[in-house]
Amino acid sequence: MPLLNLISFLGIFGLCLIAWIFSENRSLRVFPWRVVSTGILLQLILGACVFIVPGTRDALQVFSDLLNSVFDAADAGARFVFGRNIVPVPGTPPDVNLGYIFAFRALPTVVFFSGLMALLYNIGVIQVITNVFAKVFYKVMRLSGAEALSGAANIFVGIEAAIVVKPFLAKMTRSELCAILACCFGTAASSTLAIYVSFLKPVFPNILGHLVSASIIAIPACFVLSKILVPETEVPLTAGGIPQEPQRSNVRDTIVEATDIPIDAGDFPRTRIQSDDEDIAAIPQETVGGEVIERVSPLDAAIVGALDGVKMAVAIAAVLILILGLVSLINQFFGWLAALPSPVGDVFKVVTLANILGALFLPLTALTGVSLEWQELWQSSVIIGRRLFETAIPPYQALAAAAALPEGTRVISDRAVLIISYALSGFAHLASVGIFVGGTIALIPSRRKDISELGWKALFVGTLATMMIACVAGVFDTGNPSILGEKAAPVPVVKPTPAQAPVPSATPSSIASPSTAAPAPTASPTAVPARPGKPAPRASTSPTVRVAPQNTPKPKPSAALPGVSPKPTGAKQAG
Repeated sequence: MPLLNLISFLGIFGLCLIAWIFSENRSLRVFPWRVVSTGILLQLILGACVFIVPGTRDALQVFSDLLNSVFDAADAGARFVFGRNIVPVPGTPPDVNLGYIFAFRALPTVVFFSGLMALLYNIGVIQVITNVFAKVFYKVMRLSGAEALSGAANIFVGIEAAIVVKPFLAKMTRSELCAILACCFGTAASSTLAIYVSFLKPVFPNILGHLVSASIIAIPACFVLSKILVPETEVPLTAGGIPQEPQRSNVRDTIVEATDIPIDAGDFPRTRIQSDDEDIAAIPQETVGGEVIERVSPLDAAIVGALDGVKMAVAIAAVLILILGLVSLINQFFGWLAALPSPVGDVFKVVTLANILGALFLPLTALTGVSLEWQELWQSSVIIGRRLFETAIPPYQALAAAAALPEGTRVISDRAVLIISYALSGFAHLASVGIFVGGTIALIPSRRKDISELGWKALFVGTLATMMIACVAGVFDTGNPSILGEKAAPVPVVKPTPAQAPVPSATPSSIASPSTAAPAPTASPTAVPARPGKPAPRASTSPTVRVAPQNTPKPKPSAALPGVSPKPTGAKQAG
């Protein structure tokens, strides 16, 4: 086994040791030996299926291609609403290049995925998959039935996974509650995967299939680490098996006692009636625009899911605006400190928020076996550390930018791209604490104190779990290019000779831009014009130079570059 793969393998046990050091009960008598051993073995088996076994690896590739078709469908809907200049047709350059606008490219996919998942839940597809994984987790790891079912639901949803086992939440042990919360932090909902894929697909074509695999592998990782951090010392209520789905009644007001009701893994938030201390479940309902409605058809479910996706997209945008704004304030403060005279200023030129988080995550990043090169290890740690404050979206964007650099200037290798992609795949950041802890408290107010205490422990577990699945990816990474997928061939950059440099027009109204006009007299004569068919560089940071007609001779038709239109469209594209 190569050295880096061996480090990744040993890193799995190193993360377990870290969890045990911070455990509530470090007695070996209560140590979850079976959960740890079977959970690690299950992760390695799932990892082998993803990376090594030909049949399952090919099936994952087919599944990834299928999901990519779903993304194309989401883009088609967004393109109709926003136009082809904002959502371009694949392979066709837009008439006006506006660049990648997050609000119009990533968030509409969240809306589409939310509606699609609601549709699949309504027709029962997701329930079948969820129950299969729930049975595997229950039988192999000997978890409680409610834990296994909620954990399996986390493969596809977020806080909704807790609603799946709502009638049992109030009676759950501390260990069960920690495990359920940890699964929320350690996995990513299917709707948010769309955002990550939009960033990484150019440098990691198979990213979607790997992110789905990461969500599956993360479930046993969360259980392993949560049971070490908060060992089970009681007997769970559902220790005897997985709750079964109920038979839905057509009578709206049918009331069933909470202790007798089985769990429907496919239900989204449902209305709840309280009688004394017992929770009563009614037929699934949704609130849209302040009006309570009942799902009556798959189309209705898809529409309600899409409306929920709109709320989710707005929430994502709001959180990003808030979090990134706060991070900017902190960075400005560090910048002010760096501007102070020596020695204080010299210290804070190095001590920045990004470097602090990078140093904090450096030991965990080293355990993943990402690299033995210091520069690559440090940059990987900084990218992973940013998630704690900034959510996973900006780090994925930074990873894509680092991986897209030319070979000579690129620090991040393909192995690092793979491992970091797995490490960032969860919701283990501060913004999620309010979402998951607050949402769970709303379901069971009687356990407010326990959930508030366990929320930070679950965040810690979710962080370790994402690093553990990154270790699993590092164990099975062989350097085979098929793991990342076939990347699009880069278009070669052809630098024109000085004789081919474009000559500006002599009309009085012509305006020269960096991409369409000759340089000013003080500029370098080797300036490279925009390539035909490609968007010109942005000129917003450079002043436009108005060329005096008396100083510029009219160009001859033979001096123009082949394929370059004489129409002044370059200035429009540059803006």
